[in-house]
Amino acid sequence: MTLIAPGTRTATAIRPADPAPPRGRLVSRRKQWFASHPAWPIIALLGGYPVWWLMGLADQSVIFLAIPMLLRMRAWHRQGRPIKVPPAFGVWLLFLVCVIAGVATLGLSAPDTVVSAVSNRILAYANRGLTYGALTVILLYAGNLTEGELPRRRLAWQLGLVGIYTTIGGVAGVVAPHFSFKSPLAYVLPHGMQQNNLLQASLYPGFSQVTSILGVSEGRPKAPFEYTNTWGDCLTILLPWLLVAWWSYGSSRQRKLALITAGIALAPLVYSLNRGVWVGVGLTAVYLAIRLAARGKLALLGLVCAALALVAVAVVATPLQGLITSRLQHQQSNDIRSSLSATAIQDANSAPLIGYGDTRHQQGSTTSIAIGPSASCPSCGQYPVGSNGQLYLLMICSGWVGTALFLSFFAYLAWRYRRDKTPYGMAGVLVIGLSFVYMFAYVSVTAPLEFTMLAVALLWRNEQWQRGADRAADPAGSSRSRVGVFRRPGLGRAELPAARL
Repeated sequence: MTLIAPGTRTATAIRPADPAPPRGRLVSRRKQWFASHPAWPIIALLGGYPVWWLMGLADQSVIFLAIPMLLRMRAWHRQGRPIKVPPAFGVWLLFLVCVIAGVATLGLSAPDTVVSAVSNRILAYANRGLTYGALTVILLYAGNLTEGELPRRRLAWQLGLVGIYTTIGGVAGVVAPHFSFKSPLAYVLPHGMQQNNLLQASLYPGFSQVTSILGVSEGRPKAPFEYTNTWGDCLTILLPWLLVAWWSYGSSRQRKLALITAGIALAPLVYSLNRGVWVGVGLTAVYLAIRLAARGKLALLGLVCAALALVAVAVVATPLQGLITSRLQHQQSNDIRSSLSATAIQDANSAPLIGYGDTRHQQGSTTSIAIGPSASCPSCGQYPVGSNGQLYLLMICSGWVGTALFLSFFAYLAWRYRRDKTPYGMAGVLVIGLSFVYMFAYVSVTAPLEFTMLAVALLWRNEQWQRGADRAADPAGSSRSRVGVFRRPGLGRAELPAARL
C-alpha cells in the first residue's frame, strides 16, 4: 500500500511502521541468539553466575560451559578459521603436562602428612585437572572472539557485573550472616557424596562464612562464592573492570553508579576480616597512583587521593575502625598458615618435578603431631596442606617445576603488557599483579583464576586490536548484526569513545 502525503506536489512513498513482533517471536529470537551467537557461553558464565551459585554449580560451571566453547572452536577450525593462542601459551601447556603427570603420584604419601584414601584424592585431582583444562578453553575462546562477536567493553562489563553481584552478596552477608539454604544439587546427590569437603560448601550456599576469629561467632561475607577469602579476592579483581566499563567508557550516570558500587563494597570488605584483601586494596591504590602519575593524569590522581582520604575518614568515624583494630590483634591463624607453608615446601622438596598430584592432610597440628580430629573437636588438626594459598597448593600438587611454570606464565604476561596505557591494560596488569599478592594467602582455583584468565584474554584481545589484527580480519559480519538482541546503547559498538583514564 502506498500513502501520499497531503500538501505536497510530489507523491512520496511512505512505508507504514512495522508492527511490533509478538512476544513469542521475541522469545524465539532470544533462544536463537543463545543457540547461534558465539558469545553466549561467556554471557551465561558471567551474567548467570548467581544462578550457578544457587544451583550449587558455581565452580563446575566453567567445566560445563567449556564444552560448547570447545565444540565451536572445533567448528571454526574445520571452517578454516585459525585458532590463535596467547603469548607464552607453551609455558601454560607445560604446566598442564605437570598437572596430568601428577596422577602417577596420587597413591604416594607425602612427608609429615597422614595416610588417606586414594579415592578422595582422585576425585579432588579430577576436579582440579578438569578445571585447569576448562579455564584453558575459556582463555582461548574469549581471546579468539572478535570485537564484533564480543566487544572488549562488553566483556569488561560482564566481569564488572559479577563484581556487582559480589557487592550485593557482601551486603547480604552483613545484613543476614546466618542465612543459608540447600541447593537443588544437594537434593539429587547421594548422601555419601554430600559429606565430601570438596562439595559440601557448594551444596549448602549461604551469605556468610560463620567463624570465631574475634572470639565470638561472626559472619564473614562470601556470597556468591563458597568462602569469604574467595569473596574478597574476587571483589578486588572484578570491580576494576566495572570501572573500565562504566568509568572509562560509560556515561555520567554510569560513572556515578560505579563510584556508588565501590563505596557500598567498603563495608562488607571490612566485615570480611580478610587481611590479605586489605593489603591488596592498599597496593591497588599505590598502583593506580603510580600509573596515573606516570601518564601525567594529575586530575585523576587527585581524585584517587581524595577517595582514599574519604575512605580513611569513613573508617575512623564509624565502628569499622574498631573492627579492623580487633582483627589485627587476633593473629591466631598465623601459626597454622606458617605450619602448612613449611609442610608444603617440604613436600615440594621431596617431589620437585610433578608433586603429589593432590593435596594431603597435615599430620597433627601446629603444636603436636598427636593432635587430630576427635568427637569433641572434629576440626582439630590435620589441616589440608595447600589450603593456605595458591602458591602452596601448587607446591604440593605440582612440585617446584609445575609451580615455576604456572607463575612464569602470568609473570611474563604482566611484564609484556606493563606498557599498555589503555584502561584494559591497566586493569588487566592490576588483576595479574593482585594474583601474585594473594597467592600467599588465598587459593585461586576456581573463581579467582577464572576471572584472571578472562583478564588475560582482555589484555591479549586489546593487544590485537591495537595492532589492527582484529579489525583486519573479522569473519562475523557487521557489528550491528553481531550484537543482536543483547545490544544496548554504548555497550555493543566496537568503536568506543576516548577513555577517561
